[in-house]
Amino acid sequence: MGKWQGLIFDCDGVLVDSEPLAAEELAGMLHGLGLPIGIDRIYADFLGRSVNALIKMAARDHHTDLTPELPAYAARLAERFHRHLTAVPGMAGALQMLDAPRAVASSSAPDRLKLSLQLTGLAGFFGDHVYSSTMVAQGKPAPDLFLLAAQGIGVPAADCVVIEDSPAGIRAARAAGMRVIGFLGGSHAGRARLAERLAALKPDALIEHADDLPNTLAQLT
Repeated sequence: MGKWQGLIFDCDGVLVDSEPLAAEELAGMLHGLGLPIGIDRIYADFLGRSVNALIKMAARDHHTDLTPELPAYAARLAERFHRHLTAVPGMAGALQMLDAPRAVASSSAPDRLKLSLQLTGLAGFFGDHVYSSTMVAQGKPAPDLFLLAAQGIGVPAADCVVIEDSPAGIRAARAAGMRVIGFLGGSHAGRARLAERLAALKPDALIEHADDLPNTLAQLT
């Protein structure tokens, strides 16, 4: 690996502070269906993964098909985003300081990604380089999504750095042969025990605030 050339950002919990909003809405939907899956379980087992992982678990363990509930869930979450979604503190300033090819690679659906970036004023930092797990055969922790993003920005995988807040995302970055920075700047980090969980996966760096990102990248060789 040489000096890094490209940056790939997860969205939820890295660029936008959406994880608590999504977890609360998801837990409410599951509770309404009689499924004993609360916010802590969502953070423990499904953080950073696509909704397909949750659909498979509900079918396997609870014999429940979540698919009919998803449009209403997405609509309620969009309403909540319009009322409450913000960028992760310091992220806009950090992005302004970083001059490199960059992309978003997220487990969220394209419509949710577009809404999140527009509402928080971050869409302009990435242009068309916004990639969803719906675009690949396998989502995180498989490497497919990060490899697609690297191809999109024209940077070899080995020269990309991923910024991630989830264990699934860190595993995906490693599987793609990329360096990875664990990010603890989202408001869910404490409840989700991210400091402990991400440190156990030995990322190249672990930062607590977006303000730390430019200097951390400058020191990453």
